[in-house]
Amino acid sequence: MNGVTPGLERFLADPPENARGGRIGVLTNPSGIDRLLRSTVDLLIDHPKLHVTALFGPEHGVRGEAQAGEHVGGRVDCQTGLPVHSLYGENRAPTAEMLNDIDIMVIDLQDIGVRYATYLSTVALAIDACSVHKKQVIVLDRPNPLGGNRLAGNIVEPAFASFVGIHPIPILHGLTIGEFGKRWARDHQLDQPIVVTMDGWNREMWFDQTGLPWAPPSPNLPTLDSVTLYPATCLVEGTILSEGRGTTRPFEIVGAPWIVPRDLANSLASIGLDGIGFRPLSFTPIFSKHRGERCGGVQMYVHNREEFDAVAFGPRLLATIQGLYPGLFAWLPPTDDDYFIDKLAGSSSLRTTIDAGGSIDELLDHWRIQSDDFGASRADILLY
Repeated sequence: MNGVTPGLERFLADPPENARGGRIGVLTNPSGIDRLLRSTVDLLIDHPKLHVTALFGPEHGVRGEAQAGEHVGGRVDCQTGLPVHSLYGENRAPTAEMLNDIDIMVIDLQDIGVRYATYLSTVALAIDACSVHKKQVIVLDRPNPLGGNRLAGNIVEPAFASFVGIHPIPILHGLTIGEFGKRWARDHQLDQPIVVTMDGWNREMWFDQTGLPWAPPSPNLPTLDSVTLYPATCLVEGTILSEGRGTTRPFEIVGAPWIVPRDLANSLASIGLDGIGFRPLSFTPIFSKHRGERCGGVQMYVHNREEFDAVAFGPRLLATIQGLYPGLFAWLPPTDDDYFIDKLAGSSSLRTTIDAGGSIDELLDHWRIQSDDFGASRADILLY
């Protein structure tokens, strides 16, 4: 078989003995598919040696029906009749009641390799709960879409840990979801999950080199292009600007009603960043920030992804917009004394540096030291 064989297909071909006959809960979403586009839920339910008794959904839900940040309630799955337990609603971690009817939690989620994405937090809290309640965790591994060798960004400071940064890892962490599960369990002295590894994946691979079909892991990450830019443009979520939600190119478009498109495109181009170009445009989001308002902004094109440094681009993008529009640019107001940008950035240093007109180069140098230290600390949990 050509290309990468994901953990799902290896698990189905030869389920571990402890999974045969045990009651299985499946934590997945529409990104859980095989190379023939068949869903993880259907494949596990139809397997003669497996007994699925419950489904668990992360942000966006098991069927991917919910928008970002939208809480999902528990219900019965209309396709299978199985109970669905939401891990992005009233509860972020499985409760004892949710775990009563399972012996094993099988996790099959396509992560994107960027710290801000919430699936890592869901996996972490599921491992926590299963360890407490003596349930086995099996992670069906999938590729890191951005590769396994690209490490960049700062480490989350403990005071800023949140659901968009639950563990001290850099923005680009270079881990597969199985490797992250091992790292979380190791660092918290929990029972280690079983990771069903992939065949054929190596750490240099981008997702489009794996031979696997791309199923959007989130409604607002429709393409590998959007994921490539996400380490930078997700930071826009912490501001009053639109990050392109409500358009056909979320995270590839940013803007606001008061931005002059050509001015922003020219200013960004003048920085001389490698691997990226900017097209001035106007757009009107149909939902999310600035819904129904005409916005000016830019669409970003990554024309050389090996040269493009998304983590370095994020602070420069925000600093450029703040410099062009100092009276209009603003962070989202804090809630409970916390700025959302600080949760995304894992510290307050990004916000305070930009507010003070400080050196982005110095900030990025500090971040680089932290990501290098992380790289040196992860060797024992790497599987490939």
